[in-house]
Amino acid sequence: MATIDITEQSFAQTLENSEIVFVDFWAAWCGPCRQFAPTYGAAAERHPDITFAKVDTEAEQALAAAAKITSIPTLMAFKDKTLVFSQPGALNATGFEEVIQAVKNLDMNELHSQAGPQHA
Repeated sequence: MATIDITEQSFAQTLENSEIVFVDFWAAWCGPCRQFAPTYGAAAERHPDITFAKVDTEAEQALAAAAKITSIPTLMAFKDKTLVFSQPGALNATGFEEVIQAVKNLDMNELHSQAGPQHA
């Protein structure tokens, strides 16, 4: 599956409809963003079971602000509608693949049980 563009209007629905969603916050004028784009697209082709979304921070300034984006590119990963990874900067293909596998292997039940006592 190729990458999809998401907007402030489609963001919540995208998270609702997919177990794992990676979101690349980028802008056309950003050199590192353009360098990361082929790596991101190739990962999307290798992992059709994951939703790979892109947010143009120029066109979607409100969404970028809501996500507290201060540097681009910023990569976020959501699993079961929960933010599990957020990092500014472009990853190389190997590093990105490691993040993808870590998110896939993340035990959300364990994560929620660890978070539970902290919220009490």
